[in-house]
Amino acid sequence: MIEKKLFGRTGHLSSRTIFGAVALDKLPQAEANLVLEELLSYGVNHIDTAMDYGDSELKLGPWMKQHRADFFLATKTGKRTYQEAKDDLHRSLERLQTDRVDLWQMHYLINPQQWEIAMGPGGVLEAMIEAKEQGLTRFIGVTGHGLAAPRTHLRSLEVYDLDTVLLPYNYVLMQNPAYAAEFAQLAAVCRERNVAIQTIKSVARGPLGDKEHEYAVWYDPLTTPEGISHAVHWVLGNRDVFLNTPGDVDLLKLVLRAADEYESRPDQVIMDADLKKLGITSLFTGDEM
Repeated sequence: MIEKKLFGRTGHLSSRTIFGAVALDKLPQAEANLVLEELLSYGVNHIDTAMDYGDSELKLGPWMKQHRADFFLATKTGKRTYQEAKDDLHRSLERLQTDRVDLWQMHYLINPQQWEIAMGPGGVLEAMIEAKEQGLTRFIGVTGHGLAAPRTHLRSLEVYDLDTVLLPYNYVLMQNPAYAAEFAQLAAVCRERNVAIQTIKSVARGPLGDKEHEYAVWYDPLTTPEGISHAVHWVLGNRDVFLNTPGDVDLLKLVLRAADEYESRPDQVIMDADLKKLGITSLFTGDEM
């Protein structure tokens, strides 16, 4: 069974591997049900979806009718204004067939202009605070991609004491001194405030480039069991973080297996060898806004 730990200040004992439910988007309902059954077999009890993840919420809805109590349920909105975000939440609740979520997050909030709208008067933050007061969500958070994520999340935490953050984290990315320093700064604030840290792109091998999409992710992923195992174990070796699974069912199976077998973090020699052998490069360039 995959290890569990307290998810920040929420009081929920979450599996350290969180299911990224975008993987359900294109699946028939019967296949989606099998994926969710597999999650239970590994002890995964935390689901992360979003209004922007296609049919993901719709595929979760029938399951939530029967198993809502078995999962910490998180969703997101990519809208930046109060009313649009509020409408998004009510659509999410309807699609998920539930009267509340455990966590509602501002999705991919990195762009400076969008940040000003979201965090300012009439922005999504106001809708989130209201939803928390009304019991439509228990907790609120923020997510982001790219090299700007740690410093932008720190800025968001200065405005409001959010419950969670989500951002990229893997070995090659943390070889970037600037990103590593900003990630460490964010992690220190999160430890002090007991803010949960979710991480993404654990098994990213690099940009997709001219390659064809063989997997249901927008980047070039690691695909070998050994490479995925090393990458997953390296992330889980940081006791401060949770690992959100990739948005592809075949990759999901390998990540779940690796997380279930986790014992210790691979050392630098192993990880540096993987960089060369597997051609791992950074997914992000700094232009992601």
